[in-house]
Amino acid sequence: MGSIEDLDLLPEPEDFRMLTAIDPYAPGYAGAEYGLTDDEARQLRWPIGPMKKYIWPNGAIFFSISTLLLIASWPWVSAFLVPILPDSEWAYQDSGIRQLQSEGYFGEGVHVCIIDTGIDMGHPDFSHQKLVGFRDFVDGNHEQIRDVGKDSHGTLMSGILISNGTFKGAAPEVSLSVALALDDEGTSGSGDRVAQAIRWCRITQRVDIISLSLGGQPSDFLSLSQTNIAVQEALEVGIFVVAAAGNTGLDTSVNDVSQPSSISGVISVGATNKAGNVWGSSAYGSSTDPYFGAEREYPNQKPEVIAPGVNIFSTASSSLSSPYAYSSGSSDSTVFVTGSLALILQKYGDDIAGTDGIIDSDEMQKVKQSLAISSDRGNFENNGHDSHSGYGSLNALKWSEEVAFSFNAI
Repeated sequence: MGSIEDLDLLPEPEDFRMLTAIDPYAPGYAGAEYGLTDDEARQLRWPIGPMKKYIWPNGAIFFSISTLLLIASWPWVSAFLVPILPDSEWAYQDSGIRQLQSEGYFGEGVHVCIIDTGIDMGHPDFSHQKLVGFRDFVDGNHEQIRDVGKDSHGTLMSGILISNGTFKGAAPEVSLSVALALDDEGTSGSGDRVAQAIRWCRITQRVDIISLSLGGQPSDFLSLSQTNIAVQEALEVGIFVVAAAGNTGLDTSVNDVSQPSSISGVISVGATNKAGNVWGSSAYGSSTDPYFGAEREYPNQKPEVIAPGVNIFSTASSSLSSPYAYSSGSSDSTVFVTGSLALILQKYGDDIAGTDGIIDSDEMQKVKQSLAISSDRGNFENNGHDSHSGYGSLNALKWSEEVAFSFNAI
């Protein structure tokens, strides 16, 4: 079959030259019909033809030069674009975080441990922050604080929590420890690395919250058993664990949130978009606990809550001319819940711990109940728990108020 360049103009149906539209070699109209030569008539029938010699190779050369110029000038273009790119202020506003911050709470006195690909402390938005601790469980290079992730995943997550520059994170005044337990591809390579990191956060760092923007397939019981055990150990000593539900919502072969967010005491977090709707790729939770085979019960049904997690603007590698990037996933939404909890612990931590000064399992359960009660279901038809949207969208201010009521801190 010939190319479209060789097709003729379509004659009337009764005209024998109708064949020209099917057979490019049919004679078509003679040039004399147009008062032109036969070659000029063909060019008239395909007006792009005469332009071809200009489009190729000149057009290709022009396109190549333009592409090279754009690449060469990208640092200047990027520096110009960053101030006018859409930020994620909507996420901090819609989640109630800014309202809590307006009361003067920014996480001071609360110790958070992030387990991820590390952190780039050279980022200008981190200049106010000095790490309490850093540990490398991938290469054992504990002296070099860095982010080994190809997409700076750890730095992106840290920015949502502690950034205080181009934008203000959820809890920029927390005390922060970072465990590098995921490699450059964002995988642990071994569940033992994450387990060791969790135990470091618990034993050496003595943190209040462990933030896990990571997870494995629900079926990975054996490979993640050490991680799950380490998480349970942290919960038993009163450390809150917040973990990503996972991004498997469109995978019909996956029937639960990721490990270790599936553990009963963990706060499992799914993602919402700017419109307030649950993100399609946010993981669904099973009604059954995989450990005991029993029905999950309130307030530990999975996921527990959904939070902003789509197109979140955050900090990236400081080696970039514009060290910022966008990220989407339940990893991002996890940090919004971590930051909200840090603000609440700053405000009501002593009330939650009670007279003995120790947060026990009953008190952690009451904090989770407060989360379930306060979560916003305005965008959802079901008023109870849903396997995709949990108990609803994060509302840090209402969560705080519910905690105050539950612990008689009003």
